[in-house]
Amino acid sequence: MPIPDPNGLPQTHELPAGDSDNLTEDSGLNFGQLSEYLHFSPKDGRIWLDGQRMVLMHNSSLGSLRRELIERLGIERARGLLTRSGYSSGVRDAQLVRERWPDADPEAIFFAGTQLHSLEGVVQVETIHFEFDPHQGTYDGEFLWHHSSEDDEHIAAYGIGTEPACWMQLGYAMGYVTTLLGRLTVFREVECRSMGHATCRVIGRTVELWGDVEEDLRYLSAEDFVSQNNAGLSAGNLPAAAPLPVPGTDLPALGDRQLIGISSAFIAACHMLKRVASTRATVLFTGESGVGKELFARMLHEIGSRKDEPFIAINCAAIPDTLIESELFGVDRGAFTGATTSRPGRFERAHGGTLFLDEIGTLSPSSQGKLLRVLQEGVLERVGGTSLISVDVRVVAATNVELRDAVTKGEFREDLFFRLNVFPILLPPLRERRDDIPLLLSHFLEHYNLLHGRSIRGFTLKAMRALLNYRFPGNIRELQNLVERGVIAAEDHSLIDLSHLFRDEETTRALLFTISSEGELSPESQESALEQFRRFAPANAVGPSLDKLEARLVSEAVAQADGNLSAAARLLGLTRSRLAYRMKKINESNQESG
Repeated sequence: MPIPDPNGLPQTHELPAGDSDNLTEDSGLNFGQLSEYLHFSPKDGRIWLDGQRMVLMHNSSLGSLRRELIERLGIERARGLLTRSGYSSGVRDAQLVRERWPDADPEAIFFAGTQLHSLEGVVQVETIHFEFDPHQGTYDGEFLWHHSSEDDEHIAAYGIGTEPACWMQLGYAMGYVTTLLGRLTVFREVECRSMGHATCRVIGRTVELWGDVEEDLRYLSAEDFVSQNNAGLSAGNLPAAAPLPVPGTDLPALGDRQLIGISSAFIAACHMLKRVASTRATVLFTGESGVGKELFARMLHEIGSRKDEPFIAINCAAIPDTLIESELFGVDRGAFTGATTSRPGRFERAHGGTLFLDEIGTLSPSSQGKLLRVLQEGVLERVGGTSLISVDVRVVAATNVELRDAVTKGEFREDLFFRLNVFPILLPPLRERRDDIPLLLSHFLEHYNLLHGRSIRGFTLKAMRALLNYRFPGNIRELQNLVERGVIAAEDHSLIDLSHLFRDEETTRALLFTISSEGELSPESQESALEQFRRFAPANAVGPSLDKLEARLVSEAVAQADGNLSAAARLLGLTRSRLAYRMKKINESNQESG
């Protein structure tokens, strides 16, 4: 009998071949249970798997897309695109299983992914060996893939080759297990039908058990920026765009090259960054505080033609108005009391390179006018100086406020705005790139384990669920701080739990205010259920109004999810199609009463 750990999970779970069907059957996570969440609405032209919209496509059509990607982009880039697409699908299925069956056995939750993959028509999975240790944060499994849909099309197009071809399926497995375990898990296809084998054989392990996973992780990077923009240099001797943690290596840098993600919003920003990098155009990064604007600016400099010249950054909001001009443009000796020597400003120090102006919306009107002159003419005057100094600087700016609104209010010069807004890049908030959270968690965990000399193994399922549902008003900076707090607060060789992450009681309660397995809400309110219910009763009515209560719940759920119906449906314990039906009824009722 295994010894339970503090999270209620046995220290080691091991299952040989043949036991997975009994396990999922006993836990209720069988094909019948999973298929209940697959809904067809042919009149509306929609198919739903729980709150996620699905489509049925001819496998040959996907094969045609695969061939075109390979022929136009090359096999390496096509493989990366398909791997990341599969990873995103795995993340979503992991969220579905964890939210729908929060009390299921951990083994059953892991095996549900294999059944969902079969239900979705991708591949039939046979387990050879499976073992994971939630206390140590390790995973080790071996599987056979039968009837791979990817192999069917790859063989039809290219015949038998020397490399495995189940790229989307590998990405799916990595996304699914990484999301559940809270530790980066890599799958490798050691045998494949596309290589002439009778079936596909796959091995999945956490990065600690693999050792060197640089080649595997290369396909999860949205853009291998450096290798594509430095002729004559190979990816092997240059830093990758997304340096995911590899045990035994030096401390992963948090200040440079930390562009980690596979979500569509993140990849779109990376593509725009790559497109403008080789030009001299001014770039304006916009987005909420904490989304990584300086990291993108540094990467823009590294992959551009000025990479060997200085990169100078200044936070305009951190410097008083009386000093900002001297910091930007420099000071001549005797310009004011205490100016005993002449010194160059940030523009001169960045000559030939890149100057990053963060929080540019906070500049005073006077500083805005002088900055505009430098951008227009390429010359400046130091404070107290009389001579013109020529500078060759690429200006990159960032703001977390809407500059157009500031222009309308008269707080920001319109001509300067148009000078800066040559090539704007909007960086998405973390709540719009939740697929990236497991990768970021793994990276930050490795970093802070090394920084603080700890051996934290990962995150509990409860903590992972909270992190994937949290809104992150502070974005990646807040996620980074939460992980560091968890590494410090948790016991060595244990898992980070919810109590280690969140210290604000209200925040924690909000995260735990979810639908129970019985479909009931469980707030920590002292108000009785009937008292809460009667607040929705219409005036002069004898009893509460069920219709009004339903309309209020739907409205609040949609508002909390920022209009995302899939997310709102999950809050209410409904499928997206059921929520849409209820909203339609509510709207019709309102029109009739109006």
